[in-house]
Amino acid sequence: MARFMGPRFKLARHLGVNVFGHPKALNRGVKQHKLSEYGEQLLEKQKLRAYYGVLEKQFKKIVFNALKSKEKSEDILVQSLERRLDNLVYRLGFGSTLREARQMVSHGHILVNGQKVDIPSYKVNIGDEVSLRSKSRKIQTYASNFTTIIPAVTYIEKDTESFSGRLIRLPKSVEVPVMVKYSKVLEFYSKN
Repeated sequence: MARFMGPRFKLARHLGVNVFGHPKALNRGVKQHKLSEYGEQLLEKQKLRAYYGVLEKQFKKIVFNALKSKEKSEDILVQSLERRLDNLVYRLGFGSTLREARQMVSHGHILVNGQKVDIPSYKVNIGDEVSLRSKSRKIQTYASNFTTIIPAVTYIEKDTESFSGRLIRLPKSVEVPVMVKYSKVLEFYSKN
């Protein structure tokens, strides 16, 4: 699957939020523009897409599935994005950035329930064990990331001794540390 390859800092400045987690991303400052309602919705959608590194076609499918759901659409949207394997690898602390976590998954460093999975968009189920391959534990960067980074969310469980973690429950939209107005994203797609 494709991913965004353009200038990351420029995109972060345009969005007004450091979606990539790099300390220098917003050094030049952010221009403030008065936006229309449509502009606000579009900006929130772009923030969410940039944060999770998902392209438009895949993101649109996720949002439409959330809109079709009988449950709260915001929570379904967040759950679909947070259950992605690349995101869970990032949340567990295997990678210091979402891009690094995505690369780890696509290069085959991650196991799900003991099986190698190299698809970043793989949906992790509740109780699935996500672990680092035994050969990959020797890579200093991955080992140090996992032992030093503490998860900021409560819906995952981390075991530092076995280099693994698991999704213990589905997250709610208020628990996720992403500064996005999910209602604006859903409004943007409900018009189309």
